Amino acid sequence: MRSAFRVLPVFAFATVALVASGCGKTVVDQAKLEDTIRASLEQSLERERKITAVDCPSGQEVEPEATFTCSVRFSNGDKATATMEIRNTDADVSLVGLKANE
Repeated sequence: MRSAFRVLPVFAFATVALVASGCGKTVVDQAKLEDTIRASLEQSLERERKITAVDCPSGQEVEPEATFTCSVRFSNGDKATATMEIRNTDADVSLVGLKANE
């Protein structure tokens, strides 16, 4: 298993669609975020590593500067943790770190 990833630039994702939940909170659209992470990582890794799954928490409230993690699984069985940061109240999200799981 590869223990390290190439240094990746910080990705700034466009606004990840917002979903208003019943209790008045605004949350990140989990499915759209996962699709965006998959596409962006595959492009940055130049398709040398195929991503089979991305799993982000549901109900992630939009709070500027808040961070959360998503699990990334590759076709060769490797796993990584992507650290995401919510940049603003529009739910613009950036990938600020990617660490291989041991």
